[in-house]
Amino acid sequence: MGAKLRNLLEGGEIVVVPGAPDALTARMVERAGFPAVYMTGFGATASRLGMPDIGLLSQTEMTEHARNMTRAVAIPVIADADTGYGGPSNIQRTVREYVQAGVAAIHLEDQVAPKRCGQLAGIRLMGAEESILRLRCALAARGEDDLLVIGRTDALPAAGIEEAVRRARLYREAGVDLVFVDGIKAVAEVKAVARAVPGPKVVSIVDGTEAAALRVADLQELGFSVVLYAVSTLFSAVQAIAGTLEALRRDGTTQGRQGAMASYAEFSEIVGLPVHKAWADRFEA
Repeated sequence: MGAKLRNLLEGGEIVVVPGAPDALTARMVERAGFPAVYMTGFGATASRLGMPDIGLLSQTEMTEHARNMTRAVAIPVIADADTGYGGPSNIQRTVREYVQAGVAAIHLEDQVAPKRCGQLAGIRLMGAEESILRLRCALAARGEDDLLVIGRTDALPAAGIEEAVRRARLYREAGVDLVFVDGIKAVAEVKAVARAVPGPKVVSIVDGTEAAALRVADLQELGFSVVLYAVSTLFSAVQAIAGTLEALRRDGTTQGRQGAMASYAEFSEIVGLPVHKAWADRFEA
């Protein structure tokens, strides 16, 4: 899948990648026609634990989550690999596990464990030199496999735009395939990163921030290679579920919410029931 993602990146168009908290949502991203899907740690933590993204999931849980997602779709999966889950040997194992899971790309960040979502306050950074060594470790660990490695910095909210740009440029020089400045909230921050960071780069647009006003065409013009919409599907699902539950509690029926729901037949199509039925019809006695 890494080769497929590389081809997308070489096509000249920005790659629009919605986030998915689970395999079902990943299927919906694929059905909607998007070329890739993002396995967000924020969404994975919410869907598996119902808890915030503060470093609670282990490497095993994250790679299992990735494996379920890659099995559900035929498009490239870009996966959150947090900090690599330990020292050099842990990073090496993390990379090999994600390769075996079939993901197209991972990003590694420069926070001190326990890490947290890049939009939260209280982020603590490791030294840039240590982060460079960890990225080089990941690049060596992938060997000849076609996994892309994305160097992510969370320095923007912790240390400001100048440090974030400095680190992104250093990670680019270390040999990563793309760089990613996370924690962006303002349009001015998007433009500053676009101006100052050369080469292929990722931007994450978070709903509810000023930066969300930028359109995909704007980001393309600014020179970004990939745009992640990490939490859009998750936030939409939460709002829809809350609306249905409120209607049921208030009215004693969900009848008024039918227009906001998939039908049983539509849902069966999304999860691939016709394929499984055909398989059963072929082989069941």
